[in-house]
Order: sequence, then C-alpha cells, then structure tokens
Amino acid sequence: MLGETIKRLRTANGLSQEALAVQLNVVRQTVSKWEKGTSAPDAEMLPKLADILNTTVEELLGIQSPSHQIMQQELARIAEQLAKKNRRLKKIWTAVGILCGFIVLLMLLSFSA
Repeated sequence: MLGETIKRLRTANGLSQEALAVQLNVVRQTVSKWEKGTSAPDAEMLPKLADILNTTVEELLGIQSPSHQIMQQELARIAEQLAKKNRRLKKIWTAVGILCGFIVLLMLLSFSA
C-alpha cells in the first residue's frame, strides 16, 4: 500500500523515480524498492518524502481518522464557497471597469465637442 501510494503521488507530481531520488538524496533503486514494496522509507525520511509529494505522512501511510475526513470535507466546502465568491467579485469588478471606461469615454467626447 505505501509503495502504491508513493508511486501514485510521484507520478501525479510529474516526478520520475530519478528526480524523486535526487531530491531525497537516495539512489533511484531505493525509490524503486519502495514502490515495489521490497523496502520502505525510514521514519526520518517520511516527512521529507511527504513534503516533496505534496501530501502528509498520514496519507502516505494510509491513515485517515474520521476527524481528518470531516476536516477535508469542510475544507473542500469552504474552498468551493471561496471560489464562488471570487467568481462573483470578478464579475462585479469587470462591470465596474466597463462602467468606468464608459464614463471616461463620455467625458472625453463631451470635452472634445
């Protein structure tokens, strides 16, 4: 399971085994062994591995507590609300910009007449 997770996250982050190995200061074969499940990273390596793979040690190890799942769901809900708010604000500012441009254009036309 750990090996599959490492491989999935490594590929999702666009890293080759070699690139990951370089960042961790290990040889490519070490990463290959982790992914095959013939060996595992030591406890000191897990935080660095998680950081490079943009995840948590808990996710690497397949540990998800109920509170962690609830927190993820709540964060997803909040992120969606923020995205909706940002889309609304973008529309408003676009309208304000168009209105300001129109007003400036009218002013320029009235002064040149």
